[in-house]
Amino acid sequence: MTTESRPSNVNVPNALTVLRIVMVPIFLVVLFSNPDDVGWRIGATAVFVVAILTDLADGHIARKYNLVTDFGKLWDPVADKALTGAAFIALGILDELSWIIIAVILLREWGITWLRAAIAKHGIMAANKGGKLKTVTQSVALGLYLLGRQNLPEWLSVVALVIMLAALALTVVTGITYIFSALKIRREAIASGTRRH
Repeated sequence: MTTESRPSNVNVPNALTVLRIVMVPIFLVVLFSNPDDVGWRIGATAVFVVAILTDLADGHIARKYNLVTDFGKLWDPVADKALTGAAFIALGILDELSWIIIAVILLREWGITWLRAAIAKHGIMAANKGGKLKTVTQSVALGLYLLGRQNLPEWLSVVALVIMLAALALTVVTGITYIFSALKIRREAIASGTRRH
């Protein structure tokens, strides 16, 4: 009887995850170089979109070629939070998004990231479909806001606001579901007497 070996952590999906983290400071430099210039805003948005696309790519490649690793499960969400967190805070600094919305979203995002790390000894809590939908909604909203709502047609500016509010709602709801998921993982691990090392 043979056991299937685990994929190496050194693979393309994990490299894309690391690349996404590296792109965060690049994105911020471009955004703050001249935030009132439409060209610079488009450039910053382009960097953000490319970084977000690496998230879609790494997940697809990992699943298709059986390259899912614990490193990816843990660090892929961290990379997402670093990128979107930087974008939310940047929009707050530029006074283009309410700090209340930013605070609620970031408290949930960083809180769940901390929760994942805290229960890692019991099991890895991977992203679920609701969490993925939340990430997509946040990404679309951030992309529109990064262009500068003042630079958008009025109708698209309204669409951007609606999508941002939808992202806020999804962020809160999925945060609650992750808390229940973490409690379930911990409860089942304790019941079975298992613990990850």
